[in-house]
Amino acid sequence: MFQTYDASQAAQSRPEHARQLRKLMAKGRLDAYLVPRADEHQGEYVAPCAERLAWLTGFAGSAGLAIVARASAALFVDGRYVLQAPRQVDISLFEVLQGPDAKPSQWLAKHLKAGTSVGFDPWLHTGGAIEELAKALAPKGIKLAASRGGNLVDRVWGRARPKPPQGRVELHPLQYAGKPAEKKIAELQALLRAEAQDAVVLTLPDSIAWLFNIRGSDVAHNPVALAFAIVPVAGKPEIFIDPGKIEGETRRHLAKLARVSEPKIVAIGARLKALKATAKCIRLDPSTAASWFFRALARGKARIARAPDPCQLPKACKNTTEIKGARAAHKRDGAAVTRFLAWLDREAPRGGLDEIAVSRRLETMRGQTQALKDISFDTISGAGPNGAIVHYRVSTATNRKLEPGQLYLVDSGAQYLDGTTDITRTVAIGRPTREMQERFTQVMKGHIAIATARFPKGTRGVDLDPFARRALWEAGADFDHGTGHGVGSYLSVHEGPQSISKRGMVALEPGMIVSNEPGFYKTGAFGIRIENLVLVTEPEKVKGGEREVMSFETLTLAPFDRRLVLAELLSRVELAWLNAYHARVADSIGPELGPDDRAWLKVATAPLEA
Repeated sequence: MFQTYDASQAAQSRPEHARQLRKLMAKGRLDAYLVPRADEHQGEYVAPCAERLAWLTGFAGSAGLAIVARASAALFVDGRYVLQAPRQVDISLFEVLQGPDAKPSQWLAKHLKAGTSVGFDPWLHTGGAIEELAKALAPKGIKLAASRGGNLVDRVWGRARPKPPQGRVELHPLQYAGKPAEKKIAELQALLRAEAQDAVVLTLPDSIAWLFNIRGSDVAHNPVALAFAIVPVAGKPEIFIDPGKIEGETRRHLAKLARVSEPKIVAIGARLKALKATAKCIRLDPSTAASWFFRALARGKARIARAPDPCQLPKACKNTTEIKGARAAHKRDGAAVTRFLAWLDREAPRGGLDEIAVSRRLETMRGQTQALKDISFDTISGAGPNGAIVHYRVSTATNRKLEPGQLYLVDSGAQYLDGTTDITRTVAIGRPTREMQERFTQVMKGHIAIATARFPKGTRGVDLDPFARRALWEAGADFDHGTGHGVGSYLSVHEGPQSISKRGMVALEPGMIVSNEPGFYKTGAFGIRIENLVLVTEPEKVKGGEREVMSFETLTLAPFDRRLVLAELLSRVELAWLNAYHARVADSIGPELGPDDRAWLKVATAPLEA
């Protein structure tokens, strides 16, 4: 099994953690301290040794920020975790606030006086975030102070803190990568020349994995190795990675491409010092690179070019090999998910199933193929009211039975060498209510609106996001998360720079893979989410049209629960899309199934009539 369901550490220890942290703050003359959910690479998923926020507060979400002041504290989360956080955190210690409406700068201004100092670890905040916060606090006379002598939480955590990961690094073969690392590096250096930049500092593990065609196992469910890299405009790049993780063929592969160095602060600092003494312009991404790098490159003759990580866009635009692999991975994964849905439909009416048992069954069915390398994230397996917690993670303490009259939401994914998958299905256990059906159909209308969208070059995710919300808005409802995120190719299940969301300012381009996942969540009752992954197609001419437009190819192949669809609420075009999708699922997945599951699929994909 690739995931566990252990309950998190008891909350009784949190007051002592906060008390010890405040003692160190007092010694350092700090009036507040920032504790983000981040590591030195600013990734969404982190190794156990970097779970500082969870250790301090009990909150186990993938994004958040705690501020601990001398006599008060707050935890900032986004809409995905507004229900989860208060259940995991001692609210007598931490005030739980929802961003972006609630802002850390406003909280600090309210709780601190002029002349006070806020401590932070420059490795755990991006350069852009620290600059923005400092600017907001300056009029209040509050200063930011980079902590010296190490992270304060680490000092309190002490010997109990897990050791850094030592995952083995492996080659990502050309048959899956589609482009040699040498060519990727050459194209990156050509970009640097075109923009008059002498070097770029890469800090994102997935960018480095993509660029050098390597994969790792330092972070759960994300096949990356924790590393940094410096790519000069000419000559060999330098990669800072633990040599103990690299063996045999992988070592020889990297030796041809780059100079391999220890990922120690002293080594990286010395290299940056030498670089800023000779280079005129060094590229660094303020939205992803730690503040430490900006501080290290300051006061040199080299100018810092604040620009996006140059690997993100080409990594997001999948090549023909990666696209072919994605289609194969989704067909394989769709067969496993369909077998699971058939099993669930047979077993649920008998009773006795719970969230953990069902999640384990799904993982087992995926594991029946030798191609499975890992799951792509911990399965969200939510029955009834737990389904309304957007990023719910079942544990032995929260495990619920699947009972008649409930909705069951399962959001899961897999890692295969040829692709990464992410799929959500919402299933009726027994007979659904009319309200459940109406809400499901409204979400389905939004899903279909994205799936059938056509859009010209330059269209951003923010432009398409309302398509998914219109039916819900008309009913006075909405959902507090993005409609879609980018997905990697045997890499992170959440990949930038593209997204379909209110913050999706990057234009969608052919080859990008994004999720299509509108939802609806009724607190204390049920949650609904419908998710497929879609591929941005090449521009095409439309008969009678004046401009070429792009569209989406749906990659995910698994049936929706027809019992939750009110066909009379769908338009003729929407109903035709749903029936065509189900026919495609039946044709593609049916031959991969045994007789019983194939018979079930035939019924599950039968055409709906208004």
